[in-house]
Amino acid sequence: MATRFCILGSGSSGNSALLQTEGARVLVDAGFSARKLDQLLAAHGTGLAAVDAVFLTHEHGDHAAAIDGLKKHPHIRVFANAATARAVQAGLSHRPDWQIFETGATFRYRDLEVHSFSVPHDAQEPVGFRFATGREGDLFSPRRSLAWVTDLGYAPPHVHEHLRESDVVVIESNYCSALLQADTRRPWSLKQRISGRHGHLSNTAACELLQAVASPRWQHVFLAHLSRDCNSLAAVQAAFARLTCPFSIVAPGAGTSVHELT
Repeated sequence: MATRFCILGSGSSGNSALLQTEGARVLVDAGFSARKLDQLLAAHGTGLAAVDAVFLTHEHGDHAAAIDGLKKHPHIRVFANAATARAVQAGLSHRPDWQIFETGATFRYRDLEVHSFSVPHDAQEPVGFRFATGREGDLFSPRRSLAWVTDLGYAPPHVHEHLRESDVVVIESNYCSALLQADTRRPWSLKQRISGRHGHLSNTAACELLQAVASPRWQHVFLAHLSRDCNSLAAVQAAFARLTCPFSIVAPGAGTSVHELT
């Protein structure tokens, strides 16, 4: 069975993706209510009852909102570092099956090799993930990997390496600088937080990062976590017009079709 991946939804209102291998069916973040997440999964022929685990990047609600609702699905393991688990647990009515890892650690879950790495964002201890499966040189089960990198103000060198080593990249392109500055509903302090070194990547910053670390391995790049108010599909398309690798823009609130890592 090929490794399959789809983004269930992305943006300020919620973020989650489904990664399915021969031996595991996991979610990367769970930023919707459990009921909504079950509906999103149903559109792909599955549901929370069939999910094995959730991997959390950080505690913000648009990435962790479903965890309280998982009390109806006690079989689901929740992977997070200790700081993220503490922050999420403080708002829960039950205790999930926490699986605690150290940021920077590489560990295995079923047939997945999971690389965790720190990212600069205004959360307790936010991380990105690179998921790998298969074996180098295996004709029937070749090694493939996916990087999930959202919610970061800039990309340190170790993030560059994880992007280069991936076949599929999910990276945020959160805001258009001009639209953010022109926004009248956000105070100056919030604009500074969003555009700061522990905020989010602008379209320009995300494009410059991808151009700097471009890898011949890349099968596809997904531009995600777009701001509904301070970005637009036209602005993203203009910023990435010169990007040479195949890419897709994930509209705010929308998901993607299933992508196979071939």
